[in-house]
Amino acid sequence: MLLAVRNITKSYGAIQVLQSISFIMNEGDRAGLVGPNGVGKSTLLRLLTGQEEADSGGFVLAPGIELGYLPQSTPDFYGRSIQDLIMESLGRLRRLEEEMRGLEQAMGVAGEEELPALLEAYGHVSTRFQDAGGYDLEYRIASIMDGLRLSYLPRERDVQTLSGGERARLGLAVLLLRSPDLLLLDEPTNHLDFASLEWLEGYLAAYRGGMLVVSHDRQFLNRTVNRILEIDEHARQLGEYPGNYDAYVAAKEQARRRWEEEYERQQEEMRELRKRIKEAASHARRNYHNPRDNNKYAKRYYEQSVQRTQSQTIRAAEVQLQRIEADPIPKPPEILRVNSQFQGAGIQSREVLRLVDVSKGWNGREVLRDVTLTVAPDARLVLVGPNGAGKSTLFRLIMGLEQPERGEISIAPGARIGYLPQEPEDLDPRRTVLETYRYGQVGYESEFVGRLIGYGLFRLEDMHKLVGPLSLGQKRKLEIARLMAQGPSVLLLDEPTNYISLDVLEAFEAAILAFPGPVLAISHDRWFIQRFGGERWELDQGRLVKREESRGERIEEF
Repeated sequence: MLLAVRNITKSYGAIQVLQSISFIMNEGDRAGLVGPNGVGKSTLLRLLTGQEEADSGGFVLAPGIELGYLPQSTPDFYGRSIQDLIMESLGRLRRLEEEMRGLEQAMGVAGEEELPALLEAYGHVSTRFQDAGGYDLEYRIASIMDGLRLSYLPRERDVQTLSGGERARLGLAVLLLRSPDLLLLDEPTNHLDFASLEWLEGYLAAYRGGMLVVSHDRQFLNRTVNRILEIDEHARQLGEYPGNYDAYVAAKEQARRRWEEEYERQQEEMRELRKRIKEAASHARRNYHNPRDNNKYAKRYYEQSVQRTQSQTIRAAEVQLQRIEADPIPKPPEILRVNSQFQGAGIQSREVLRLVDVSKGWNGREVLRDVTLTVAPDARLVLVGPNGAGKSTLFRLIMGLEQPERGEISIAPGARIGYLPQEPEDLDPRRTVLETYRYGQVGYESEFVGRLIGYGLFRLEDMHKLVGPLSLGQKRKLEIARLMAQGPSVLLLDEPTNYISLDVLEAFEAAILAFPGPVLAISHDRWFIQRFGGERWELDQGRLVKREESRGERIEEF
């Protein structure tokens, strides 16, 4: 056993987040932690790392077990270089190495009685040192840095000068270099390109320790986990499902159907019992009549006989009904139906967007070189490429948030571009969900409440929550709601599936597919790309390259 969690409960004020959460992580366990945005997944990881305290309950780590935690938001690592972080990550290996050297010295002077215990301790420590990669350290550093596409960065470079994606990948790299016994990963795939994703999946498949991972990447979960832990949004309790994500979905659907059938069967039984009680009472009244000779004794005997018959029938039904009502099958909770649909109309122009010889550089490096692209009214384009290739920069140029060094960008008159950036931004933490959604729009509050609830992304009780404490996933949903309120005719979506919980993701993807205008999406989500279809373009060394979907070959270059 690596970790035992026992009855952890956590609330923030009157809001219950976790209720009696219990589970065990053993060696070899690779568990995916899932549930709707805001249900407490990241909170649970923070509790396990001691960053927050539970209201009740707790957890126990096996002796000598080290936890490794990757938060959803990467720390700034202020004042440290890449080499500093690498050396800090090797602290555990250094301690194990020092312990080995100490045992070696002790064995050199030990007597016959002490030697067996020292040999056993040395074997244990040296095995841990080997499992953590201590004997091939330089190779491991190079392998991890290369696998996460960080080897091009100078080791002396200040971490604060890196992009957000580079910092996130570096945070993951130094965590893997530590080689902890149990990995706690919160959305580790958000900043990984295809090559890095495949490398990480292979690395985790061979990882000797345990893993508890929060992820929205369905294919990643299918390839890396052997168990799903789900936090229920209603009970705030934990359910366990063996297998990968696909097995979990199938088991959930089967369990939901069985629950609904049992609930309806019990409801029908209760209706039948109430009907039987009512009919028995009515039947007794209809068959009751006074004796004609007004014989008081006969009348009393008759009344008692009728009452006994009525009482036996009714009592039996009432006892059965009371037994069911004392412990009924609860009604299956209503599933949050995401009805999010973009309302924008299509564009009549033959060319919605045109880029001609657009170039842009950063810090002396040419990120975009002579990019030319024409976007038709029905275009479906997905933009892929390694991190740092300039995909987000291209979108920011189209939006006018950055200016090109050369070239021209033209947008059709009347086109309304809806832009979803890669990271939630421009959200005032002091405003409520409702205030943020209606900001800049005119109308009655009830109208905005109705729209926001109608999307299926939020409930009535969410309207007056402050934005600041919301999870990244909840903030992402709020950005999606604001995007829909704009009524865009063109969509620019930068990693649209980032941070969105799996219960909302497929409905949002369906809304994107049904959008009547052109859609340009940046994505590394393999499941999304397959469903999205359309043309695939890659930014490669500053140039925009169109790829043949079936073979991944270049067929056109600008």
